[in-house]
Amino acid sequence: MDVSTAGLCATAARTAEDINMSEHQGLPARLRELRAARRMAQDRLAEAIGVSKSLVSQFESGKAIPQAGTAQRLDELFGTGTEIQEQARTAHEDLRPWMRPWHEHERRAYLLRIWEPMLIPGLLQCEPYMWAVFSAVPRNAGRIDTLMAARRERQANTINREHPTPVPVSTIIGEIALRRGPRDVLKAQLGHLADVTHQRHVKVRVVPIDGEGIHVGLSGPFHIATLPDGRRFGQMDDQLIGHPVTGAGDLGHLELAWEEIDALALPVIQSRDLILRILDEYK
Repeated sequence: MDVSTAGLCATAARTAEDINMSEHQGLPARLRELRAARRMAQDRLAEAIGVSKSLVSQFESGKAIPQAGTAQRLDELFGTGTEIQEQARTAHEDLRPWMRPWHEHERRAYLLRIWEPMLIPGLLQCEPYMWAVFSAVPRNAGRIDTLMAARRERQANTINREHPTPVPVSTIIGEIALRRGPRDVLKAQLGHLADVTHQRHVKVRVVPIDGEGIHVGLSGPFHIATLPDGRRFGQMDDQLIGHPVTGAGDLGHLELAWEEIDALALPVIQSRDLILRILDEYK
């Protein structure tokens, strides 16, 4: 990772950490009140609703908002009807745009642009490839099925051809991604990728190995979502977490990087021909 990209990741991380959720302090205070009335320690509450103690602490300090299922379990535990669910729902709806989870921007996007130098993008992965990618990370042990289900849901909410309003996706992939992985897995993935390219709302292009040289895209993958109202949101991933990119300067950096990578990529038809040629190597 080069210095500029490292700085961008750090800036994005600080942006996420520095967000103030004071507008939703009513819910945290209510959760503290209810727990105190039950004389429950945070660890006991965490065990009762199936989350970590640290997450309970974040709920009570306003640094996190319970998801729907967790809010329902809290209501059931405290006998509060739907009070917590309604407060949590309102809090989620009121979140500042840059606090919304990336997958929400992804689902609502007018256009998604994705650069992946080393792997097939998650939205375009078939199940065998998806399983291989998740299995390669030790910390995913025991939760691969959950991760795969979440990724399938993302695909269904964005590019699935049966979705009433699929999201237009423009993807650029490094050629090495088309050649990395077990033979049988790659055969399935390349066949899936070739099929996906027939969808009008999905554009896949490839940066060839023999022509790429050293370029800005080698610093790492990133996504840019453009919403119908023109707002843009970025996402950069590392080994542990995705970093939101929201500042105008940082988004400008990603836009420039996209333009440089775009200039190196083969046209759509030539990219599909390359995918099919590599697929033939595995038959």
